[in-house]
Amino acid sequence: MKIPKLRTVFFMFFCLNFSAGYASEHHSGHGAAMGGGGDSENACSKPQLTKFLPENLATVAPGSAFSFYAFNIEKPEQITVTVKTIPVEVTTEDKDSFFIVKGKLPAELVSTTARINIKVNAKIPRCSGENGWLVKIAE
Repeated sequence: MKIPKLRTVFFMFFCLNFSAGYASEHHSGHGAAMGGGGDSENACSKPQLTKFLPENLATVAPGSAFSFYAFNIEKPEQITVTVKTIPVEVTTEDKDSFFIVKGKLPAELVSTTARINIKVNAKIPRCSGENGWLVKIAE
């Protein structure tokens, strides 16, 4: 009589232990119990692009300077900036935990609204990012 109860207890323990390990592996994406999935080699933080100057929808002169902060980026070479599909050369200043990125609007853009578009390309595609903002360029 005791053996069937003992088998039941072991069976339930096995099922609960297996399902907890399976759930932690497949739902969290970090691979706690069964290995894989959470290598630091594959871990990344999405780039954070903030503090856009001039502000969104500000009116500026042609050829005006702009800047933004870039966090969670390994190398400044990962950053590309375009304005109305025109590539823009930028300079970066390393501040240890982030980069200050500066550039100038193309002088040929006059009397238009343009998006300053930022792309950050990483080795792992899910670690890449994109952001930007609009400015009104006066005459």
